[in-house]
Amino acid sequence: MVANAHNTAHNIATDRRTRVPPWFIDIRPPNPIGDTSGPVYTERVGVGVGFSRDRYRGHVTESFTETFAARVTGYADRPCIEFGGHWYTGTEVTAMAAAVEAALGSAGVPAGAPIGLVVRNRWPHAAAIIGLLAAHRWVSMIYSFQSPTAIAADIEKLRLPAVLADDEDWTAPVVAAAAAAGSAGVRISVSGAHLVDGLARSHVDTAAGRCGVHVLTSGTTGPPKRQAIAARVLERAVYSVTGGQARADDPPELVYWPLGGIGGVCQLITGAYIGKRMVLLEKFSVQEWVRVVKTYRLQRAGVQPTVVRMLLEADLDPVDLASLRFIVSASGPLDPEVRDAFERRYRIPVLLAYGATEFAGSVCAWTPELYREFGATKRLSSGKALPDTEVRIIDADTGEQLEAGRHGLLEARIASINPDWIRTTDIASIDSDGFITLHARADGAINRGGFKILPETVRRVLLDHPGVRDACVVGVPDARLGQVPFAAVELIPDVPAPDPAALLDLVRETLPHHSVPVRVVVVDALPRNPALKVSLRDVAALYRP
Repeated sequence: MVANAHNTAHNIATDRRTRVPPWFIDIRPPNPIGDTSGPVYTERVGVGVGFSRDRYRGHVTESFTETFAARVTGYADRPCIEFGGHWYTGTEVTAMAAAVEAALGSAGVPAGAPIGLVVRNRWPHAAAIIGLLAAHRWVSMIYSFQSPTAIAADIEKLRLPAVLADDEDWTAPVVAAAAAAGSAGVRISVSGAHLVDGLARSHVDTAAGRCGVHVLTSGTTGPPKRQAIAARVLERAVYSVTGGQARADDPPELVYWPLGGIGGVCQLITGAYIGKRMVLLEKFSVQEWVRVVKTYRLQRAGVQPTVVRMLLEADLDPVDLASLRFIVSASGPLDPEVRDAFERRYRIPVLLAYGATEFAGSVCAWTPELYREFGATKRLSSGKALPDTEVRIIDADTGEQLEAGRHGLLEARIASINPDWIRTTDIASIDSDGFITLHARADGAINRGGFKILPETVRRVLLDHPGVRDACVVGVPDARLGQVPFAAVELIPDVPAPDPAALLDLVRETLPHHSVPVRVVVVDALPRNPALKVSLRDVAALYRP
C-alpha cells in the first residue's frame, strides 16, 4: 500500500489495541487556521483530508531565493528576531548580513561562493544564515558543540573560500586550520563582521554555485554527517514546518532547535520567508521556553520527546501553557506514558510527527482537522503523509511492497527532493486508512549470536521500574557472539536508586534471556547531542567489559 494525501477513505474501524485515555482532548478551535484574512502564505502541492490544493495565494514568479530576499527586506523596521530579551529589527538583521557580505568581498570571496559557518544559536549567526541564503550562497554548517580540534578538522576537510565563526570559536587550532585550508576568516558578533588577523584573504578558488545549506544530521548513531539541502528543497522545508498555512501576524516562531541541523534551519528559514517575528533561544531551558509561550501566547510548538518529559517533570502551572492548542513531538519516539501524563496534566494534545534530514522536514504529520476526526482511534500514529509525499512499506529482505497493517521498512518519495524512493531504517506500518505508525529502528537491532534484539523493547522494560527516568540500550562488540546488549539508565531524582542487578532481573523476568543486557550502568544524565537525542555512540563508550 502506498500512502499519500489522496488516501482519504473514511472506512474507519477502531483499532481495539489502541488505548483511548479518558482525558483525551480535542484541539481547541479558536486559532484562525484556515482564516484567509490578512497576509497569508499558503503552499499546497496536493490534496487530502485537512489539506487544500493551492500553491500560493498571490503571484509568485521569482525563484525561492529571490522571494526569500524580498521578504527579508520587507521586515524593514519591524521586529524580526528576539534574542536575549531584545528585539532586533529587520533593518538590523539585513545590516548584519550586509556586513558579512562586505567582509567576504574584502577577502576576495566571489559572489555566490560557498561559505562555512561555525554555527551557534545567536542572533548574528541567524542573521548571517538569512543573509547568505538571500545572497544566493551555499552555507556549510560546522557544529560549535565540539572541541576546537574537531572544528579545525572540519574546516581543513571542507576547504571553503571563507569561514564565519563567533569570537570565542576563533581559537588557535581553528585559525591554524583555516590558514592551512586557504580559507578567509570572519568574526561575527553583535558588533558586526570583521576579518580575522592573518586570514584576511581567501586562497580557495571556488566558483559560485547552487544556493542552499549543508545541514548536520543529529549524530544519533555516529558522527554527524552533512546533508545537502538545495534552495528548491528549502521551499519544501517551509511547507513542512507550516503545514502550508501561516500568517505573518501569527504569534512569533519559537526557534530553539540547533541552527546547524534541519530542525533549526527549517524554523529560521520558515519564519523569515513568511515574514513572521522569531524568538531565538541559544539553548533550551524550561524557564525560557515557558516565558516565550506565555509572553507571546503561542498556539502551537514543535518539541523533542525529551522536552515533553522535561515540561512534565517541571510541574508547571497549566495556566502558563493555556494558549497552546497543541504541541507536535518529533525527532524520536515519545513514551506513551509520558504523553498520557502530559496531556492529563496540561490538557494539551500531543500530536506525533515523523521526518528526517534527508526529507527536509516531515514525511507525515497530523493536521488539526485530522486529529479532531481520528485522534482518539489512531492515537499511536504519526498521522498521514504530507500532500507532496508518498510513503510505502517494503519487506527488508525481498523489497516487496507490503499490504496495509504489515510491518516493514518505510520508504518515501518526495518529487521536489528526489524522483526515486528513499529507503529509511525505520520500521513502520500503514493502516487501511493511510495512517502511518512508527515501531522501531531496523539499524539498531542487536545481533547476539544470531538472536535479534530490538533495543527499544529492552528499554521499555527498564522504564517500567519506578526509579528509572530514561534508559538507552545499545549493542557493544563481543568476541564470541559478535554483539551483546548494554544499557545505561538515568534515575528519577529523590527516588531510591535501583540496584543494577534488580534491573537485569526485571528484564530477565519479562523478555527472553538473550535480551538481558550484559551490564547496566547508572548515570546522572544520559549523554545527549545538541538536538537533545541520546547519543548511542557516547552510551556505548560507557561500556566496560
